Amino acid sequence: MRVAIVHYWLVGMRGGEKVVEALARMYPDADIFTHVVVPEAMSDGIRSHRIRTSFIAKLPRASRLYKSYLPLMPLALEQLDLRGYDLILSSESGPAKGIVPPEGAVHVCYCHSPMRYIWNMYHDYRGSAGRLARFAMPLVTHYLRTWDESSAARVDHFVANSSTVASRIRRYYRREASIIHPPVAVEDFAPVPEAERGDYHLMVGELVRYKRPDIAVAAFNAMRRPLVVIGGGEMLGELKALAGPTVRVLGSQPFDQLQHHYARCRGLIFPGEEDFGIVPVEAMASGRPVVAYGRGGATETVVDGRTGVFFETQSVEALIDAVDRLDRLALDPAAIVAHAQRFNGTRFEEQMSAAIAMACAGAGISLGAEAARGSGGPLFP
Repeated sequence: MRVAIVHYWLVGMRGGEKVVEALARMYPDADIFTHVVVPEAMSDGIRSHRIRTSFIAKLPRASRLYKSYLPLMPLALEQLDLRGYDLILSSESGPAKGIVPPEGAVHVCYCHSPMRYIWNMYHDYRGSAGRLARFAMPLVTHYLRTWDESSAARVDHFVANSSTVASRIRRYYRREASIIHPPVAVEDFAPVPEAERGDYHLMVGELVRYKRPDIAVAAFNAMRRPLVVIGGGEMLGELKALAGPTVRVLGSQPFDQLQHHYARCRGLIFPGEEDFGIVPVEAMASGRPVVAYGRGGATETVVDGRTGVFFETQSVEALIDAVDRLDRLALDPAAIVAHAQRFNGTRFEEQMSAAIAMACAGAGISLGAEAARGSGGPLFP
């Protein structure tokens, strides 16, 4: 079969791009379509494929200002010529699924989330936007919602990265989705002996408002306990100004430093609501427990009382209580690591193979026993 992989933009190796990398590994002859690509920011696995861009890539400073061209992306997607492809795999959380599939092709959408800025987090994004964007957003997002909902009909089968996202697909698109958690490179992380661990907690991730890093900094300021914050983003300067003497905001760090801090922290602080959340799994693969807000994808990866603890409101007081509760627990690092291993890449590829085979079988196309072998567990909630 000729396979096309469609992704919204390829400008860095985050969770969505890790999924693209896994799909590209599953289909080594696939072509990749996207709005804009920064080749030097991509892994060798993605760069080894032929990558085609939409007309967005030809617009001024597209590699930096791509999000400004969001209103044009539906039109750009529909100009992509996918004739001759038998299987289309779209990776969606920005506009990606809205291609026009050729007759006879099967379209499977792996959905990280329906676009947050027009659906579940619309008011958050509008509230933090500048005056001009705040004025324009109602008109632009109304048009995008209409297109996004209608383009869901072009998908033969949805796969959600979590139960949280499956419920959004059901609400906004009126479609059911199988659930396959994304791949996590758990083999890249490992625990260290207790004697090598530090006395600090850790927060990792992009420093943006919806992830609520301000709660973590304020809580550890109040407790006067050590916290290390790793990540870049729009709140970096603000958090450095907010940080007290026990809080170190390091900004973005190389991967070896991330591995070092994961393995040596007392626990990971995860105060935002995520669609899935790879960071908690990476911390658990390092043998460290997680203190997480009890909403969203973290509830599907962290086991309360066994691999971490939850707090129920996004407040300084609730986070402090959760850290105190974690201190009173004696959790087994080996059991935490074993739990994290469930989210490995092999499991993802096996389950995706089964989901794709199911979608193709529904269209009367057989992929053969090897492609349909999927032994990674149940696909549906």
